[in-house]
Formats: sequence, C-alpha cells, structure tokens
Amino acid sequence: MAKINFGGVEENVVTREEFPLEKAREVLKNETIAIIGYGVQGPGQSLNLKDNGFNVIIGQRKNSVSWDKAIADGWVEDETLFGIEEACEKATVIQYLLSDAGQIAMWPTIKKYLTPGKALYFSHGFGITYKEETGIIPPADVDVILVAPKGSGTSLRRLFVAGKGLNSSFAIFQDATGKAKERVIALGIGVGSGYLFETNFKKEVYSDLTGERGVLMGAIAGIMEAQYNKLRSKGHSPSEAFNETVEELTQSLLPLVGENGMDWMYANCSATAQRGALDWRHRFRDAVTPLFEELYESVVSGKETQIVLETNIEPDYRERLQKELDGIKNSEMWRAGEAVRKLRPERRGKPGGE
Repeated sequence: MAKINFGGVEENVVTREEFPLEKAREVLKNETIAIIGYGVQGPGQSLNLKDNGFNVIIGQRKNSVSWDKAIADGWVEDETLFGIEEACEKATVIQYLLSDAGQIAMWPTIKKYLTPGKALYFSHGFGITYKEETGIIPPADVDVILVAPKGSGTSLRRLFVAGKGLNSSFAIFQDATGKAKERVIALGIGVGSGYLFETNFKKEVYSDLTGERGVLMGAIAGIMEAQYNKLRSKGHSPSEAFNETVEELTQSLLPLVGENGMDWMYANCSATAQRGALDWRHRFRDAVTPLFEELYESVVSGKETQIVLETNIEPDYRERLQKELDGIKNSEMWRAGEAVRKLRPERRGKPGGE
C-alpha cells in the first residue's frame, strides 16, 4: 500500500501503479467470479471484469427483466449466464450484488454453496453489519470481503469505458484462506477502481447511509427544491429557476470542483459570486449541522436499517416507491429539467446551428 497525505492525515491506499491489472489477473487466474444479481452494481462490475480479462459468469433468475438485460449486454445462456444456484456452484468467488432485501431473501440458497475456501464478496456492508437482523451469517471457512465503488454501477461502467476509474473502499470481514487481502484488492482493481482505500464493513455502512441520505442524494435534492420553489414564488420562470438551481451546478460548477477543488471553482467565478459564497457557506453549514448529527445517530442506532427492512418487505412497496419517484419526475422542477436537457447543444447539434 502507498501512504498518501489527505488534509494532514496519512492513509494507506492501493493504486493501479503498485497493484497493476496484470498482478490482479495473476491473483485471480484460477478463480471463477459469479455475479449474483444484475441490477444496480451487477452490470458495471461484471462487464468491467470481463473486459479486463477475468473469468466472469452471471447468476440470475431466468425469465426476469434482469435476465433479459444480461442477454442484451452480451452474456450467453449456459456459457456465461446461468441460474443463480448453478452460477454459485461453479464459482470460487460469489459477488453478492442483489439489493439488501434481495440478499436477505436469497441467503438460504446462497449459503448452501459457500464451501470451504470460497470468497463471499459484497459491495455494501449492510447485510454483514446488521447480520442479526438480516440473518446473513457466513460460515467460518470462507473469505468475506467488500469492494464498494463510490458511485452507481452506471457511473462505474461509463468511467471505465472512458479510460477512467471510480474510487472504491475495500474491507475484509473474514480471512479464512490467508489470501483475502490479495483477492479483494485484485477484485477492486478488476472492477475498475481508480484507487482503493481501506475501511471495515461497519464504517462503510455508516458512511454510505449517511452520504446517501445527506449530501449525495437527500440533502442535495431538498436544497434544490427549496431554492427552485423560492425563485418560482418570486416570479422567476421555470427555465431561469432551473438553470440557476441545477443546470449551472451540474454542467459548470461541479465539474470545476471535481477538477481542482472548491477553492479553484470559487477562483473561477466572479468577485460578487465569491463573496456571497464565502459568506453564506457558514450559515448553511451551521443550519444543517444539527440535521447531520440527527442523521448519523439514526444510522448508528439502527433506526435507518429498521426502516429499510420493514418497508422493503411490504407487498406493495414497489408500487408505492414508483409513485414517489413519479412524484419527483412529474413535478414542475424536473419537468423543466427535462426541457432544459433537450435544449443542450449536444442534443441539438453544434451552437450556431452548424
């Protein structure tokens, strides 16, 4: 591992330079990797592994939407695409990439195929961290490892195809074979990680649930809605409100932050924008700090887990979830966003009509 200084704190990380793809292939040359689940993470991780030269198969329920998607992505029935049990039997590494609720439901089946020396791989620490609630308790004679890309499977694949990488955390819950560390790092490189940083299953869950409910998804959506609604209530048009709330952020400013940091983004904005941002950031930080304290405690206490487990098993949950998502899609704000995206130059030809 390489020691890297992060804001004055040193961390051990794994980069592609010290653990190149060739080394990862050597570590896993005798392994058969079965991707169980072809939903959020499954497609990106499996296709990246395949393109990187690893022996990958898919395990999925036949005659399902995900089965058809796997076929469309080039996986071949009875060659690289199998039913879940057959894939688990063939595998030496089982990448358990079903949803949290799906993992609970499928666990009795998966457990039968966890014979000594195999590896059980997760991309989220939920099932293991809350094993008393989920019932996911692996046998003692298998490796239990985690690689958690810091983004969606769609982003993982898009960045891979573009020759880039998505950073991932990795963790070892159980090292039964003595080679869990080499296995997990090789898999992390294989799925297309930019670099890998070490954590444990519990910290991965705590940070992930906080991030999803906070800055990454919940908070950003709420803040956007609040600003858009305020501008609209003061007579600004949908186009103006959406551009000042979302379009400028996602198309102009966040790429600058990602490129060189928040200070660099500020430095490339007007003096008026800089001054306002520097003054108001403190007020926003202080306003939301109590919310983050409440959120983190809700995660650590298990309250968020309980909500997830209880709602996901309700028979009409999928229908109610779709109604919530449709409510966002059909709101004025995101209908305005749909219209704005259609007007982007890349969707209409070059600026100036060329």
